[in-house]
Amino acid sequence: MSRSKLYLALLHYPVQNKDGKAIASAITSIDLHDIARTARTYGIAGFYVVTPLADQREFAGKIISHWVEGAGAKYNPDRKKAFSLIRLRSDLHEAVDEIRADMENEVRVVATSAAGGPGRLEFADFRQALKTEDRSYVVALGTAWGLSPEFMAKADCRLAPVAGMSDYNHLSVRAAAAIILDRLLAADLQYLK
Repeated sequence: MSRSKLYLALLHYPVQNKDGKAIASAITSIDLHDIARTARTYGIAGFYVVTPLADQREFAGKIISHWVEGAGAKYNPDRKKAFSLIRLRSDLHEAVDEIRADMENEVRVVATSAAGGPGRLEFADFRQALKTEDRSYVVALGTAWGLSPEFMAKADCRLAPVAGMSDYNHLSVRAAAAIILDRLLAADLQYLK
């Protein structure tokens, strides 16, 4: 399977707060570190961090610069490799347009949510699509209390929720990203054969 057609996007807008109100959430450095490292480990083509807030992009840009070009790059070359995947954008349309131009193929946005419901793309079906379809995919992850209902409705498809061993389902976005990538891509890892 070519991982070069799979991207992650961490959306800070449009997301919702615990009352269901649309908000723009703050970028956290731990999300940048952990999701970039996971994305690099699984060979993801790129990791987009999306926010319309200029001060938040500036904040994230300083962190990224430290690890890619600054003292952090020399201190921890492995972290530099992970952080080099991060691309800051003001909205997801910019990311999708960029991927479409780079890959010269169709791009589908796959929204994620802890909520179930009809018409969800099952992990097995997504794995098969990654192997057989000539298109790129962006897995959109929501911060705060998840992607807004309006965003979910406009996405090309919605991924089935990450199911655990209990009825509790409120993972951090970092943990959800790692589990999603593992469920999509680990079947191709040599240790599982």
